Amino acid sequence: MTLDAYLRVRVDAINRFLEQLGDRPDFRQEVPPVLREAMNYSLLAGGKRIRPLLTLAAAEAVSGQWEKWLPFAAAIELVHTYSLIHDDLPAMDDDDFRRGKPTNHKVFGEAMAILAGDALLTHAFTLIARAGREQDVDADIVLQVMEELSWAAGPAGMVGGQVLDLRAADGSGVPVEGDAASLLEQIHRKKTAALIRACVRIGGLLGQANAQQLHALSVYGLHLGLAFQIRDDLLDLTGETALMGKTAGSDQRAGKLTYPRLFGVEQTVRLVQEHTEAAKQALQAVNIQGQWLLEIANRLAERLS
Repeated sequence: MTLDAYLRVRVDAINRFLEQLGDRPDFRQEVPPVLREAMNYSLLAGGKRIRPLLTLAAAEAVSGQWEKWLPFAAAIELVHTYSLIHDDLPAMDDDDFRRGKPTNHKVFGEAMAILAGDALLTHAFTLIARAGREQDVDADIVLQVMEELSWAAGPAGMVGGQVLDLRAADGSGVPVEGDAASLLEQIHRKKTAALIRACVRIGGLLGQANAQQLHALSVYGLHLGLAFQIRDDLLDLTGETALMGKTAGSDQRAGKLTYPRLFGVEQTVRLVQEHTEAAKQALQAVNIQGQWLLEIANRLAERLS
């Protein structure tokens, strides 16, 4: 099987699951229609589904199974989508396009966009709790999954990273010249790498990885997350809006701290390669069926969107 075929099967399964989320009678009955519409507008707008893919691939690498873990992977996509809606708000990154469409607040207004993001974030944990109960997953594993996801998405992870990103953009958080690179890595670790690391750790936990395997997945996820975000910095400078599905050059216009701004394009490309290799080496050092995780790392390092 080729990587494209592997990804297509799993992305199709993820998308089908997400499309069916709103069909539960209790959800349709209790959630206001306009809120359902705003949630689905961003959730079903396409996207590469990288984070749930990584969760499924990690679980499969240690257990050989992936389909039964779709609800947990979908929950991570809900959290990711919430973060995109809120990041795009005028008070944050003030972006007009996401995944090739007007951003949520441009369609539904700022108040409804905030509420749609809140709803996606909280509903993610409903999905995890229900899936754990319905599939009779060990309660301790379910709690560990919740802890991993909430920590990565919260003040020590994505939220904290966004705070540092905002302060660095307006100059108030940028330290003396020699520490700018350290600040930038901290932003990327929190804002992007924390959730990607959590994705593969959650997959490992669900697949009952041993301690050595879980550590390898953690290192893989951290370096993959850094490579992913550094590549994103590069694409903001060199990419095309039509391919990316969001406005190219927005980081530059906002005066954000980025790797190309600090190191130039050539060194930024090298850093993507270095983190990608570190991610792959972590998996190759342990007994894990990580072929697809390795191939995904290579693909993400070369992506154009």
